[in-house]
Amino acid sequence: MDTTLASLVTNKRRVSALKSLGIVTVGDALTYYPFRVTEPVPLRAIREAAPGQQMAFAAVIRDMRVVPMNARRGYRLEAAVDDADFARSRRVPGSTARLTFFSYRKSYVDWVSMRLRAGTSVVVSGMPSEYMGQLQFTHPEILTVAPGSAGTGAGLEGYARGAASGNGAFAGSTDPYASAQSAYPPAAAAPSGAALKYDADTVQEALTRVCRPRPVYHASSRISSEHIHETILGLLWMMGARTSSTPDGQLAGAGSVDIVAPTTDTIAVQNGEEKSGTTAESGAEALSRSIPDVLPESVRKAKNLMHRAEAFLAIHDPASTARFKEAIETLRYEEAFVSQTSLLKARQHAHKSSAHPCPLNEALETARASVGEAAAEPSAQPGASERGAATNLPDLPNLRDRFIASLPFTLTAGQSQVVDDIAADLERDWPMQRLLQGEVGSGKTVVALAAMLQAVGAGYQAVLVAPTQVLAEQHYETISKMVSGLALAQPGAKETDAAADVEGAMGASSASTVSSSKVSAEIPVTLLTGGMKLAARRKALAAAASGEPGIIVATHAAFSKTFQAPHLALVVIDEQHRFGVEQRESLNAKTDDGTTPHLLVMTATPIPRTAAMTWFGDLDISWLTELPGGRKPIRTVVVNEADAATMGRMFAHIRARVDAGERAYIVCPRIDADDEENEGGSGVSSAAGSASGRAAASGSSARTAAGGRATRAAADAIGIDDPYETFDENGETVARPPLHAVAEIADRLQKLPQFQGIRFATLTGRDKDDVKTQVMADFVGGETPILVSTTVIEVGVDVKQASCIVIFDADRYGLSQLHQLRGRVGRGGTNSWAFLISRAEPGSPAEQRLEVIHHSLDGAEIAQADLEFRGAGDVLGDAQSGGKSSLKLLRVVKDADMIADARTRAEQLLAADPELADEVQLAGAVLDFTRGNETFLTSS
Repeated sequence: MDTTLASLVTNKRRVSALKSLGIVTVGDALTYYPFRVTEPVPLRAIREAAPGQQMAFAAVIRDMRVVPMNARRGYRLEAAVDDADFARSRRVPGSTARLTFFSYRKSYVDWVSMRLRAGTSVVVSGMPSEYMGQLQFTHPEILTVAPGSAGTGAGLEGYARGAASGNGAFAGSTDPYASAQSAYPPAAAAPSGAALKYDADTVQEALTRVCRPRPVYHASSRISSEHIHETILGLLWMMGARTSSTPDGQLAGAGSVDIVAPTTDTIAVQNGEEKSGTTAESGAEALSRSIPDVLPESVRKAKNLMHRAEAFLAIHDPASTARFKEAIETLRYEEAFVSQTSLLKARQHAHKSSAHPCPLNEALETARASVGEAAAEPSAQPGASERGAATNLPDLPNLRDRFIASLPFTLTAGQSQVVDDIAADLERDWPMQRLLQGEVGSGKTVVALAAMLQAVGAGYQAVLVAPTQVLAEQHYETISKMVSGLALAQPGAKETDAAADVEGAMGASSASTVSSSKVSAEIPVTLLTGGMKLAARRKALAAAASGEPGIIVATHAAFSKTFQAPHLALVVIDEQHRFGVEQRESLNAKTDDGTTPHLLVMTATPIPRTAAMTWFGDLDISWLTELPGGRKPIRTVVVNEADAATMGRMFAHIRARVDAGERAYIVCPRIDADDEENEGGSGVSSAAGSASGRAAASGSSARTAAGGRATRAAADAIGIDDPYETFDENGETVARPPLHAVAEIADRLQKLPQFQGIRFATLTGRDKDDVKTQVMADFVGGETPILVSTTVIEVGVDVKQASCIVIFDADRYGLSQLHQLRGRVGRGGTNSWAFLISRAEPGSPAEQRLEVIHHSLDGAEIAQADLEFRGAGDVLGDAQSGGKSSLKLLRVVKDADMIADARTRAEQLLAADPELADEVQLAGAVLDFTRGNETFLTSS
């Protein structure tokens, strides 16, 4: 399974085309699943043909001619066929039809001419039409049949005789492969000395081959679905499969069909390797030696699932659509079982690690309880309320509670509950692993800061990792202001200070005196980003390396080797989907005592509960569902870009809001409009397409990473994280209009009469850090009240005056990403609007998606719809971020029951065999899953 295709496939151009689809090894090829399977093609004689309905028949070429097309360059090849013998088997009169091919290439016409010589027996599959009163098949699929020993027509005549006697494979049967003996035979050679090779030995075999259901794969302009299928079948043949899979207990030859042996110009077949032959053990049985099962045998039998090898065979060479679906279900359950086993093992591992306990001061809790009791008794403290007494503890060393007491607002009930849950986790001596999910603006940062202050108060370091420079700087400024009034106990006096402070709170001494004499050090907050100047960066790194208690706010720089935090007790990761597991794990190595930091990951990307339980099964999950008071619902309007009148009214409305002192965002997915042609006109990341245009647009080279996907720098040029690629029935991507660019839209809008006298600013991921900071400052200050940007504003940007956001190409975004962008406005309590500019066709899926975001402000509901539109693999895998996703079939919403069953069985298995010592293949698959899913959740 790990063998590279480059060592097996002789056609290097094909190897390169497959690599562009992410297919590098045999395993990649076998898990490159078809997105649909064709229905069986019905057999019909020419007289039974119905225009527009697919059909297959056997015939003999009567004559053939090539006609140059005078009006335009190129050739038209016409072949007349007669199906008399085949029609006799179906008890209808024979007839004739015309096969027509067009091509500019003389070489192609010559090749078809050689195959369709007069007298050749052929099997034709295609869609009939009528032209000039005659039945015509344009570019049908043709299989040539080797001539029999009795003469040119013997193949068809023999077939007709067998069919007439009731022995033919297809006589009077609606199932065209009901009793076929072989459908994919080795290609038969012409008589000695002839160069021509035939596609099949018999008519019966050829008919079975064209009539069987065939898988259709997502293809590209470089390689067709048919060639992908041919390559995969060749690989299966090399791994031992000679026949397709058959139901258990059914011997090969009793309904099974042969896989065609690969030709030496396609697959590097070794000298002396057998190229034909069918035995009772040449199907899935032989293949299973090369492809061992991953699922435990007990689980597979209990669920009545196929063997893994059999499932691969039934997917890529299905005997029926039912067999194909059965195989898909098998591998879908395998994904569920492997993912759940992996997550359960991760949880096991975490509980075995050690972490720094960060207890809240026990003496303080006793004091707080005593103060509360005293406050309840009028004689003890006349006129004092319980809350008033509690807030008389501002200078005790419990930083968390002092911070909460200092806030100008009261925490919501949800925030208070999550703060307490996190506090309990931090007091344990094994690492917390918690996911905090909350709507945009639900107050996750306050909860995270409370947790960090608990760690700092216990004498340790805490790191907050943000995905962007802008967000990191914003967190740094916010946190610095919020902790500026707090102070940290001096090292070495912790225990005695605590006792003195409790006395002060109880009235034995002045709390303010204790504070000034014992608790004097400011809480250090350090900013560390990749864009800092060298001197500032070295200072920040030195502060972290000192091990002094404090808070460090960092970007990806926290994952670098130069960053060391020896007393790190808590890591908070903002927007989990931006960071990989390996990066997350690298922070564990930053401590000098072998402990694992507590981990709190936050996301505003809404995740349905079923999805969260599936994908974050190794984490405890907290939801913040309440929004702080004062926020008004955002009005969402979908605008057709072609509707000039509505667009004009929208711009006039934005001008009115700007004149009222408010701000507006204009979001475009592209940085600039360069190199549109290189992207096939779509402007969107494609699993199958070239990324050169994206690379150029981002100012980087046009090289792509393995799999033909763009590098991180190139991906930054386009802000759409899920392009919603559309495919035609052959699996090829459909070209769409180019995406709008920041520079283009900013230039157009400034020329509109609605914006005369208004200054615009632009912001993209390509801008330098100091430029980004200045642009945001000017936007907040009102010097440039309209900001045209890419999706760099998607996460965390908090401008209270922003009341309008316009999102161009909204029909090309994921729903949850639109929800994130929409959350950038309405944060100051004013009325706010989100305008979604769309070019979606009426009634299209894109229009249906926008209707969801139009009618709902519920992030969980939107995420659920997003999952259903896109499929779990797109949302939870990381294919679109340039990596290799281990989830390809599992649908988190639809397969919730399957996932729950798999988790239960995985728990039972791990209880009996925690290290999977008896399940070597499963253990390997679990390891591959963990490595393969370096991005646990892609931005949606």
